[in-house]
Amino acid sequence: MIIKEYEFLQCKDEKRPHFITHQNFEAIEKFVLENEPTAEYLKLTTKKGFGKVLQAQNFVGVIQTKDGTTIEILPKIAQNNDSKQAKEILFKMLRTLRNSPFKSFNSAHLQSAKMPLFEIFITMFLDELAKLVQRGIKSDYIACEENLPFLKGKLKMGEHIKHNVVHKERFFIEYAEFSSERVENRLIKTSLQYLYKRSTSNRNQQRIREFLFVFDSISPSVDFKTDFSKVKLNRQMKDYEQVLIWCKTFLENNSFSPYKGSDLSFALLFDMNLLFESYVAAYLRRQYEHITTQDKTHHLAYENGSGKFRLKPDIVIHHDGQMIIADTKWKILDEAKTNNGVSQSDMYQLYAYGTKYEQCSDMFLIYPKSSEINGSHFHYFNKPTCESNQALNLKVVFFDLLNNKVCDDSLCRQ
Repeated sequence: MIIKEYEFLQCKDEKRPHFITHQNFEAIEKFVLENEPTAEYLKLTTKKGFGKVLQAQNFVGVIQTKDGTTIEILPKIAQNNDSKQAKEILFKMLRTLRNSPFKSFNSAHLQSAKMPLFEIFITMFLDELAKLVQRGIKSDYIACEENLPFLKGKLKMGEHIKHNVVHKERFFIEYAEFSSERVENRLIKTSLQYLYKRSTSNRNQQRIREFLFVFDSISPSVDFKTDFSKVKLNRQMKDYEQVLIWCKTFLENNSFSPYKGSDLSFALLFDMNLLFESYVAAYLRRQYEHITTQDKTHHLAYENGSGKFRLKPDIVIHHDGQMIIADTKWKILDEAKTNNGVSQSDMYQLYAYGTKYEQCSDMFLIYPKSSEINGSHFHYFNKPTCESNQALNLKVVFFDLLNNKVCDDSLCRQ
């Protein structure tokens, strides 16, 4: 099932789009209520004729219930509700996330518009694992303790006396064995077993079976959270980095959007505000050399030398002795709305940035381009601030996600 941002999930015994079973609705409802204090992934509300419904918010990704029902939430930015195009936009954004496994994404992963997001994630993981297996699985000397009928390695006297008072023919020993039974391989084995139970793709299941054969002699992880804490990605283990990020994504489910609850099988959700900020920042880094994200230099007020109300503009650009401040907003503007839909709080926020960052003369509010907007920008105040005689200019500009560019060239050097 595919829905877009702000569409509804409804509960009714009908086989129609956006309808789910009562059991799945209750599981997702519980998930929403348990996570509501920290993140509103979906909003519980009512709709005439249906009663309670779940409305998607500005989080996108995939939710899978325990019976295998998969719900995809895609960005509401593609033309003509094109799901494949929406997925392409989403993955372009995901590639810019730091410390994420999505950098290896390529267009081949979207060959089929009907391929579910969850299966695309699995495919990407398996592609990374194929590279690792081709280079060779790492082995190491593993410390082993056993009670054996022969002596090798080091005799552990305390344990030997404890276990072998009667069995004089045995020796409790400690020795090192060169084995692939290392923590990283156990985590991969556990991830493969986890995904084999949840994948619905024949192709992915076949590939997982092939990899499970490769890892057949390796035991699965008993406590993967503890095992992740033991992972050491040094120079020798660099090949494992991307694969283990995927393992953590699947096994802990919380690499990008922490949530709690056990009523769902899997949930991987992304805040579109953060994704849009990451994507625009990556674009501007190709234009300018000196960019800071989430700058924490200034506070709105100071009391007894201590800063109050920290200011954190999304993007601060230093170029040719000038400072440019840009804030990204994942919101569809509409010329039919008051002030085109630009909120008053956003204007206050940018004005505060402009007054505290005294070197700043140009500011930008960046929104996604949509069909509801004509033109490339709106131009707002350009009067001197109260703390400086320098003019303060603010432009609202639009980022065209389909063509990967800022519509107004005043923010670009190209």
